[in-house]
Amino acid sequence: MHYDSFHPGQIWLDTEGKRIQAHGATIFYEDGTYYWLGENKEKTDGKNGIWTWGVRCYTSKDLYNWEDQGLIISPDLENENSPLNPYHAMLDRPHFLHNKKTGKYVSWVKIMESNGTQSLTILTADNILGPYTIVREHLRPLNMDAGDFDLTVAPDGKAYYYFERVHSELICADLTEDYTNVTGYYSTHFPHPYPPYVREAPAHFLYGQKHYLITSGTTGYLPNPSEVSVADTWHGPYTVLGDPHPGDNTHTSFHSQISCIFRVKGKKNLYIAAADRWCPEKMDHPYERYRLGFEAFYRMQYGLPLSDEQNEIIQYLKKQQEEGNFNGNENTSIANYVWLPLRFEEPSKKYPHGMVFIDWKDEWKLTDYE
Repeated sequence: MHYDSFHPGQIWLDTEGKRIQAHGATIFYEDGTYYWLGENKEKTDGKNGIWTWGVRCYTSKDLYNWEDQGLIISPDLENENSPLNPYHAMLDRPHFLHNKKTGKYVSWVKIMESNGTQSLTILTADNILGPYTIVREHLRPLNMDAGDFDLTVAPDGKAYYYFERVHSELICADLTEDYTNVTGYYSTHFPHPYPPYVREAPAHFLYGQKHYLITSGTTGYLPNPSEVSVADTWHGPYTVLGDPHPGDNTHTSFHSQISCIFRVKGKKNLYIAAADRWCPEKMDHPYERYRLGFEAFYRMQYGLPLSDEQNEIIQYLKKQQEEGNFNGNENTSIANYVWLPLRFEEPSKKYPHGMVFIDWKDEWKLTDYE
């Protein structure tokens, strides 16, 4: 299969004609080659208990056509206590950095452990394609349960870690010089009392002199409205600008969740939001219904009163779960990708802090941009 354009939301095949399996991804650029690194969901059918089968990498020169480089972090099938055991732990959102000072490639992966704890496992390698060795596991940064996250490096080499403090707020934490831990210095952002409003899946990028974060709400694999915010520094404070998807009447970020945002080399200001469409077969579920359901569920957990409508939603969701919906065990082996360019509005009377938009395109090309 050969591509010469992007087709958001459609099945994307590698150069061997197989479905690309690199979700919750990092897009890494080095020496003229793009590396697409992400969760290998090929075995995750929603029934066999496998969440992720290691981390897979693809390479490309043109961003359209991707060659499979295989698993660069393999599942550990021998040690039941390993954070990489696919039957006893759930691996999410592998992110990668290159530490120029140490020469190491550093990967952080979120692990949902069998005891309910969410922690980090950190691995390092001498080559981006591995082999990777675990150097730290069961890390609860700042003594917090850590959810979805992003890693980013400043021009001076200092690195930062943006993560969801589970069901609470977003944290920006400084990394140590070797990028394998946090220093203890951090800032807090976007506090919310419960899902679905708590922000997760942060994607950080720099545009001009500004720092931007695009985040997702918390509704599991079901999609929700994204939120873009801007700041003058790594630690903020961040000003919330709103939903960057102006044409999305479904309030689902075009039925997707952004995993990372990267700048295209050789282009003036072309940034791509790389997103996962986790549940392509459930795009008919209305966001408003499960939004109310998530809110009702967590209000019930906190002992807060429910309205008649929220009680009705709880009954609706229970029925859906009995039918196999909304149970968190989705067939993500068929998840697709939604890659779309960012559009920037400079500060104006209408947009005092500027704005970032993501417009839907059935098909688009790099040549459409300077």
